[in-house]
Amino acid sequence: MILIRNLLALVGLLALIGLGVGAAWLAPYTEGISQLDVGARKTYLDMARILMETGSAAQATVWKVPVAEGLKPEDVEDTMRSVANELNIKNVGELPLYKQVEAMTGKPFRFMKIYMFCNPLTAAKMVDYDDAFSAYLPCRIALIEDKQGRLWLYTLNMDLMIHGGRPLPPELAKEARRVKSVITEIMRRAAAGEF
Repeated sequence: MILIRNLLALVGLLALIGLGVGAAWLAPYTEGISQLDVGARKTYLDMARILMETGSAAQATVWKVPVAEGLKPEDVEDTMRSVANELNIKNVGELPLYKQVEAMTGKPFRFMKIYMFCNPLTAAKMVDYDDAFSAYLPCRIALIEDKQGRLWLYTLNMDLMIHGGRPLPPELAKEARRVKSVITEIMRRAAAGEF
């Protein structure tokens, strides 16, 4: 009985020491954490959940949408271009990576193409706010054929850009949310084949 009580006391003491060390380690960061956007907590928790489920940092930082069965890459491409035009965002480039792989290996490769969409004025405002945002530009949507032959659309999780740090200035946040809405609408409609 005395042994059990002493072991429990030791466990309690070690837990308190651990809490103290953890609190001391986190103390310099608490002020910075309190200054983050109100959506930061949810954004990072969602990313952590996906990371734990998949073990992939890449999966944790993207959104993906399955393309409806029966649609061909050309169908998805046509819809993306049409919706982008309708929603007034520029298609500023396309990278048919599968063709480059085929040229370099001499063997067929599954479909893999990157589409780049941009509102140049919003992009300029994002970079004026923080040069590091240039790495997020332009917005990319990847159309990928998986190893089982199914098509998927992928894009970066823009919540990290919008909510991952300190709050964006209100006007910039509004524009960033609009771009997010446009990109997700392009993906949703392209995946369904809805012009």
